[in-house]
Amino acid sequence: MSAAALLSAGAAARAEGSGPPFVQVRALHKHYGAVQALRGVDFAVGPGEVVGLVGHNGAGKSTLMNVLAGTVQRTGGDFSVAGAPVEAWSPHRAQAQGLRCVFQELSLCANLTLAENTRVMHRALRGFGWRRRAERVIGQTLDAIFPGHGIPAGARVADLPIGARQMAEIARAFSVTDEPLRCVILDEPTSALGHEAAEQLLAYIRKVSTEGVACILITHRLDEIMAVCHRAVVMVDGLVTAERPIVDLSRATLVSLMGTIEAPRERERAAKSDLTSTGLTSIGLVVDDPGRGAGDLPIRAAAGDIIGFAGLDGHGQRERLRALYAKGRGGPHPVAYVAGDRGTEGVFALWSIADNLTIRSLDALRRGGLLSRSAERALAQTWAERLKVKAPSVDTPILSLSGGNQQKVLFARALASDAVVIFLDDPMRGVDVNTKQDVYRLIRSEAAKGRCFVWYTTELEELNNCERLYVFREGRAETMLSGAEIEPSRVLEASFGGGHE
Repeated sequence: MSAAALLSAGAAARAEGSGPPFVQVRALHKHYGAVQALRGVDFAVGPGEVVGLVGHNGAGKSTLMNVLAGTVQRTGGDFSVAGAPVEAWSPHRAQAQGLRCVFQELSLCANLTLAENTRVMHRALRGFGWRRRAERVIGQTLDAIFPGHGIPAGARVADLPIGARQMAEIARAFSVTDEPLRCVILDEPTSALGHEAAEQLLAYIRKVSTEGVACILITHRLDEIMAVCHRAVVMVDGLVTAERPIVDLSRATLVSLMGTIEAPRERERAAKSDLTSTGLTSIGLVVDDPGRGAGDLPIRAAAGDIIGFAGLDGHGQRERLRALYAKGRGGPHPVAYVAGDRGTEGVFALWSIADNLTIRSLDALRRGGLLSRSAERALAQTWAERLKVKAPSVDTPILSLSGGNQQKVLFARALASDAVVIFLDDPMRGVDVNTKQDVYRLIRSEAAKGRCFVWYTTELEELNNCERLYVFREGRAETMLSGAEIEPSRVLEASFGGGHE
């Protein structure tokens, strides 16, 4: 069945199931001290409906979803499930009612296997043989959503790459034992997935919506909203500011409803006119990796270059990026790394924004051999403003920020440093459209000043910022594209083995 037919079937299912929405909130408020995360939100989702929730980082989307999932308690407002008012709400009650959540910051226990994590969610998996049953439940769900995934049900979560962990988290949310499945909240579910896995998930969402399962999709990838949702809800500063059926929307209209003018996708960059003043013209290559064997292209980049790593997720891009970074740390040019998995590799959870942002620049912040707090604060303030980090102050704890704003801090950490080469590991995970455009311009501007960027991304549109692209397949950089060759069809062709050297 085509995507359009599936969406039509989902609309018909909702029409037949007239009655109260599955989940509905009215005048919902949530305050964190003086910070108002939600300021009177009205929101509802019905059986079989796929609702896209969009807005900039800090708009309140994740807070709203955490309230619906029971992990955060509301400050005020009305809450009903299947038409019945709800006073006390918790993750346990949400689970019993058939509401699940895929969190942007993954919630799987890293020291447990996939089967054991599935047992944590499903109390019915107990008694003799529970492990075998748990492996069957999670394995079958993974097969249904992500055919050909290759993830063992007995694998320990900590041993899996972030893309596989994301797939496991999604599969656990959709798995069913003795409790019903009525609604799944997906907060940036494709942020760590490659193109193929993301398409598989969207197809599965369309399928389950025809079976009456509601889905709430939060994503900054607006093409996914347009492809799979029946309705879009726009949030700005803790309020719902617009709500439209997808059939009445274009991507440009949706962007404008968010209060954003999306910049055109251009590959042209500012001329490298000031490389002489930076002293980088004589450096030559700042990345020089000869390749690792037959069919593996050498990776080379000079000062001012932006090069990209592309291809289906899990084909060696991250491993090569990390190897280049490790090699660069012992080289003559300062390097920095922006982690895509901010939860385990990026943020220092107990520190403030300022401490997280300046940790890479401590040597430059010393005055008379001692760390200058005023210099540290000034540096943090400057880069927090340039990246538009939404927070009361740079002294705010980093975990109080939305995921996208945490990612901005990690990006600011690298840019505020003395690094000549900056390695980017899918750095735009969970970052809103407007901020992405600002960051793209900032990358191009910094490259024009002589910095070199080596950029792995799972978002095809980001590759437009690169002047040279290495497409990976089966652990090797098999194809190099440059200039006008960098466009989605060529990248996908090369990803599946149809490229050329």
